[in-house]
Order: sequence, then C-alpha cells, then structure tokens
Amino acid sequence: MQKIKFQRVLLKLGGEALADKNRQGISASAVREIASEVKQVKQLGVELGIVVGGGNIVRGRTAEDMRISRVAVDYMGMLATVINALALQDVLEKKGVFTRVLSAIDMARIAEPYIRRRAIRHLEKGRIVIMAAGTGNPYFTTDTAAVLRAIEIKAEVILKGTKVDGVYSADPLKEPKAKRFTRLTYFEVLKRRLQVMDTTAISLCMDHRLPIIVFNLRKRGNLKKILQGEKIGTIVGEE
Repeated sequence: MQKIKFQRVLLKLGGEALADKNRQGISASAVREIASEVKQVKQLGVELGIVVGGGNIVRGRTAEDMRISRVAVDYMGMLATVINALALQDVLEKKGVFTRVLSAIDMARIAEPYIRRRAIRHLEKGRIVIMAAGTGNPYFTTDTAAVLRAIEIKAEVILKGTKVDGVYSADPLKEPKAKRFTRLTYFEVLKRRLQVMDTTAISLCMDHRLPIIVFNLRKRGNLKKILQGEKIGTIVGEE
C-alpha cells in the first residue's frame, strides 16, 4: 500500500461541485469525475468522510426572491444535500466503492440516521461515509456542518474542494491579478474576510486546531496527491 500523510479525512464538497456548467442541477459527468477521485483515495486505504452542500439545487438568493423564510430555505437546503448525497452514493457504488449515507434528518427509507459512533464504525470498516442534511438545524451552513462532523469523527484534516487552486486575495476568475496564498492562519482568514469558510466554521477549526486544505477538485489527481503529502492548494492552520 502506498504511503499516505493522513489516515482519516473529511472532504467538503459544495453543491456547485456536482452542478452543470450553469451551476444548477446535477451533472452526471461531474459526479462521475468526483467518484473516480474518491475511488483513488479509497484504494490508498484512507478513511474518508464526505459532507455535501446543496447550492446547486437550492440557493438562498432564489428563495429570497420567492419570499420564503430563512428557516424554510435552510430546511430545503438540507433536503437538497440529501439528493446530492444519494446521487454520489449511487455512482460510487457502481464503481465498486462501499458507501453509506448518514442524514442529520431522519429519513429511514433512504439513509441511516447520523450517529457519531456509527459513522466512525463505518469508516473503520472501510466504507465511504457521506454525511447529509447539514447539522439538521437551520442557521448553520454546510461548512459549519463539515467542521463539526470532522471534529466528531476525529478527522486529521478538512479538504475543501473548489473550482480554483487555493485561496486568493480576491476572486481570481474576476481579478486576474489576485494573489494566491500557499499558507494562512485562521486569524488571517478571519481578519481579511477571505472566502474560505464562514466565521463559525473557521472559529471551530481554530478552537480544535483542525487544519483546512483548499484545493482545485476539478484537476484530476489533486485529491490523491494531497493525501500522499504533496503541497497542493492553500493550507489554513496555526502559526
């Protein structure tokens, strides 16, 4: 078995990672690509938990236009993450990767309830654990849910897959001269208000000394390279 840097990790996927070119719905090709990357990681022997977002299905701005309450929107978003989780699970299992979906909202017919000890046991048995429905509570983002789950399952690092190769001083897709950071402290992220994760998520990582690696998920092989110790993307951690 190849040498790996991290034994247990949590991968955070935004809903956009599964979306089509219009950043909506579920793209079959995008899900297949992600599943292929995850399978490579599984072959390394890494214990992998995944938290998925739902922004490709439910967006806050769209809901605001419809004048839906924040609480209702958040619950709709949780249900959207379950849809994404089921799609990813099905593609992974067709690739021969054993997978479990654990939901923070009880949905006995389609997913197991999220129970910390159960999640850890699935990981120990070599299964990919997809954690859906956020924290199960409104007013919390899936970024915060990802950090909370990572702490609970005792993950060594959070890997945040994005469409760019790290954290920049500004949106590199809009500002070509934006500076890319190779390393940042939690405090720098908060002070500069960089779009890594929301404030609550960053604060939780800081309190528990949990590092974050932000990387380009769309570049094939990046996920595997990170787990083998290569310096990919931006690391957010302590001094």
